[in-house]
Amino acid sequence: QVQVVESGGGLMQPGGSLRLSCAASGSISSIISMAWYRQAPGGQRELVASIVNPGGTNYADSVKGRFAISSDNAKNTVYLQMNSLNPEDTAVYYCNLRVFRVGYGSVPYPYWGQGTQVTVSS
Repeated sequence: QVQVVESGGGLMQPGGSLRLSCAASGSISSIISMAWYRQAPGGQRELVASIVNPGGTNYADSVKGRFAISSDNAKNTVYLQMNSLNPEDTAVYYCNLRVFRVGYGSVPYPYWGQGTQVTVSS
């Protein structure tokens, strides 16, 4: 079994910064990719940023230059540094990991975090 736990959301004023963390634990053989998605009220879940091992990154146009995704593979943890936040960034943020599980060969398994609320408001 694999567990995914997020942390770091909260309330921030426009222009501020937050850092989200997502740690995976359990029977992980290796991590294929890590990503952050977000879902605003009434909206669809959208990809914010992703990192594919060994390190290629991808960002939504709306966050390029403001957000940075990084990972610590030794800790099975992915981070999202969010700078210059604006009210349009308000959403529930979810991490998504695709992993190979111990004992399951090369079959990829996706896992989602529980979501963390980010609210940007003055």
